[in-house]
Amino acid sequence: MKLEILTKHENREIQNGIILKIRELINYKNLEPGDKLPAERVLSEKFGVSRTSVREAIQKLEFYGILNSKPQSGTFIADIGQVAMNGMIDDITSLEEQDFISLVETRILLELKTVKLAALRRTDEDLKRIKLAFDAYKKKVISGEDCLEEDLLFHLAIAAASKNSTINTLMLLITPEIIVAYDIDRVCDGDVALSEVKKHEDIYMAIRDQNPNLAKEKMKLHFSKLYDYIYGEDRKIKIPKG
Repeated sequence: MKLEILTKHENREIQNGIILKIRELINYKNLEPGDKLPAERVLSEKFGVSRTSVREAIQKLEFYGILNSKPQSGTFIADIGQVAMNGMIDDITSLEEQDFISLVETRILLELKTVKLAALRRTDEDLKRIKLAFDAYKKKVISGEDCLEEDLLFHLAIAAASKNSTINTLMLLITPEIIVAYDIDRVCDGDVALSEVKKHEDIYMAIRDQNPNLAKEKMKLHFSKLYDYIYGEDRKIKIPKG
């Protein structure tokens, strides 16, 4: 399984461009709270971008409470004034790109909670998906192939098993940028990747045995080398206890 990836910069520029065009459309048409936006297909043709890109921009505006999408009905402007909307969009499009360390810190904080929830809430089907992802990762490591996507798909399977839709969404948002950063810095080369196989297996087994505390401890151990890599032994930041 492959993930379609744009670089951080490319994806951010595309999304910001669409967001600004949506704002222009709202202002030009004098649309008000509760008014409906044109369909994704119409916006895609009007802006000259893919429907996927339009959908991602709309989802981002939903995240910040500017738009509301209703199944089978369409996308509507939220109950927010025009001045506030314009100011919020200015802020959204001027947000700085997240750096690698910030992404990894966010991922670790999320996953220490996620793995405990997964151990408590996982179903048999969830366990099968986690095991399949682990097996694919292990196979790539043993054969000496690039294992980054398989590694992260393993973690996404754990996030899905947590049954927390917000955590799952956040993991999906930050994962592509982590893949790009990993690929540049080669965190998982050679012996580092080989040493991680057992740690992945320990995490899987703790989830299998529905032992949340052990699962968290094994996830901490899994991330220890990454903390060493980011901060160095002299500046290593301890993983939070919570």
